Amino acid sequence: MNRLFNPRTGLAGLLLLAGCIAGAQDIKSYTSYVNPFIGTAPLTDSAILGYNLPQGWRSWAGLVFPGSSLPNAMVQLSPMTEYGSGAGYEYEDDVIYGFTHTNKGHWNLCNIPLLPVSGATDTGSKFVSHFSHKKETASPAFYQVYLDDYNVNVSLTSTLRCGFHKYEYKDNNNRKILFDLAKANNRVSDWTIEQVGSTALQGYQQLGREKIYFYAVVNKGIDKLEKKKEGAADGWALVHISNGNNTPVELKIALSFVSTQNAQQNLGQEIGNRSFDDIRKAGNQTWEAVLSKIQVKGGTEKQKRMFYSCFYRSLLWPALLSDVNGEYTDAKRQVVKADFNYYTIPSLWDTYRNKDVLLGIVSPQVTLDVIKSLKDIGDKMGFIPTFFHGDHAASSITGAYLRGITNFDVKGTYQLLLRNATVEGGTRPHITEYIQKGYISEPDIAAPHVETKAKAGVSKTLEYAYDDYSVAQLAKQLGDTANYRLFMVRSKNYKNVFDPSTRFMRGRLENGEWVRHFNPQYPYYEYMYREANAWQVSFYAPHDMKGLIELYGGAKNFEAKLDSLFTVPWNPNYIARNVETMVGQYCQGNQPDHEAPFAYHFIGKPEKSQKILDHILNNLYGIGEDGLILSGMDDAGEMSAWYLFSALGLYPFSATDPEYIVTVPLFDQVSWRQTNGKLLTIKKSGNSRHMRAILVNGKKNTGYFVPHELFKKGGEVVIQTR
Repeated sequence: MNRLFNPRTGLAGLLLLAGCIAGAQDIKSYTSYVNPFIGTAPLTDSAILGYNLPQGWRSWAGLVFPGSSLPNAMVQLSPMTEYGSGAGYEYEDDVIYGFTHTNKGHWNLCNIPLLPVSGATDTGSKFVSHFSHKKETASPAFYQVYLDDYNVNVSLTSTLRCGFHKYEYKDNNNRKILFDLAKANNRVSDWTIEQVGSTALQGYQQLGREKIYFYAVVNKGIDKLEKKKEGAADGWALVHISNGNNTPVELKIALSFVSTQNAQQNLGQEIGNRSFDDIRKAGNQTWEAVLSKIQVKGGTEKQKRMFYSCFYRSLLWPALLSDVNGEYTDAKRQVVKADFNYYTIPSLWDTYRNKDVLLGIVSPQVTLDVIKSLKDIGDKMGFIPTFFHGDHAASSITGAYLRGITNFDVKGTYQLLLRNATVEGGTRPHITEYIQKGYISEPDIAAPHVETKAKAGVSKTLEYAYDDYSVAQLAKQLGDTANYRLFMVRSKNYKNVFDPSTRFMRGRLENGEWVRHFNPQYPYYEYMYREANAWQVSFYAPHDMKGLIELYGGAKNFEAKLDSLFTVPWNPNYIARNVETMVGQYCQGNQPDHEAPFAYHFIGKPEKSQKILDHILNNLYGIGEDGLILSGMDDAGEMSAWYLFSALGLYPFSATDPEYIVTVPLFDQVSWRQTNGKLLTIKKSGNSRHMRAILVNGKKNTGYFVPHELFKKGGEVVIQTR
């Protein structure tokens, strides 16, 4: 039995089975600990945000969807309550416009909206229905809601490339299904739909250069396909269902980024004649198999709920783009066929830090195919792509290789990463200036404001330096000694934007002088810093913390500055929607400083790191009476993966390196089964949150890091506390 989450009832009724498996608590249903609504509610508490929300603003907290999806699927089938919002669903809303088939939580996607409607519909009115959370439930691979205006109970489930809708109409006359194809979270430039046979429909949405095709089958006869302004921005299509049969209307739909023929093939292979319950059960079993790889013992009910919800959320992106026959549309808009699954570009600026590492451990085949997909783009476009900022495919690919994912053309991939790092006009903007000067300059703007856009030169310099380190590690593995030495020298470029007079990373002008109009507390979107202020980037050198500490004048000075990061009050007048959830100047709600809480380890003060980590884990996840608020935008699973690793006590501080910094876990014991069958066990000894010693396979560990070999070979890590 899988107990569903109604967002109002929380963990009530969770079924637990006493006993142990591999020394960890035997949870009967791991999916029952996943609450897909966590992250959908708005964060409004000014004490947490750091400022009072301006009128009309919704903070960028969570931005996740509660619908049905399998891990890394093409289809994420979820309710749409507001177009133009992060994930299409906002918990405070009370109307639903449709159910869309793609999602990420990033102001785009939300494609192919469908909505069941009933009665003598006035086609001149707005298609929308009110709903209540009291009549809404969700679990992985399933979503249900009652549409009050149309008296239809909607149930949704999905496969990798298909959605399965079940509509139970109270009135079995005048049943219709709206295909609202003019709408999505990104602009629809064209759309079409046609009936093919008595029960099937096909069509597409055009979004710039990209087309998303669909093929759908209804289990009832179609009386009429009514279309208004086909292809237009204010058009829609209504499918009129035959009257008389009072059984539920079921619609099976498949997507393809290649053709309607491929969508039809996807549907036949993944659903075929299987029932709604068959697909739902299979989806639940898929999630049970994945989530049960990590079994925990101890911790509170809230901590277990948050852990498995974050685990689930970490595995939804990147999304599959290739069809069951292996075809996909490549970066040049050509249809090609491959012997690997083709995926979207990962959300690299965010996820290289931790989520990509987690994916490589839990789903190494997906990570392998993602790397092959990135190389495919690089081969055809000249550069391996990034997402948003930096060149962090360098970290994610190198980190995967060093952790044992090697079955790809590593030499060809390496050559593309070298091109990224040396050729202007590609993945690294201003790379020529960076190579010549060792930093990327900024103009000196007299009155910059939050939305000021320039080069984000400090952030780029810091991130390129880390990416250079990542390229160096791959060069070393491949025996390219010259480039290893070159890129290790370049990896020190972070020092070139450190201002010793202020002890901050600071913008520099083209002539080498410091930017004069400098306020380290003021956040910028893209001036000197990317979505950050000087405080939040000034502790970023995960590949060279020893060198960073030396810049500050040693451990004592570094500690004092780090203390100030977490204690200097945030100025509530500095309002930037992407810089929120403050602990002093530290921002948990965005990624640029997510390594900072661990930094005390490097000066022998892990207890200080632990205090900060515990505050974040226990107070900034699952906020509010219902526990449905996250402290920041999940960003394709990075925020969730940060929680997961921190809760387990092993965090990939420098994601390129095959090692993990050790902290005190939330749980008494963790059993993490690997894809090769090996078991990694993490145990906490004692009730304190103050780490005294680390034992690895019974021997005292030197330092605070443990190697990835423990995942590959199995083993035991014991964290002894005082």
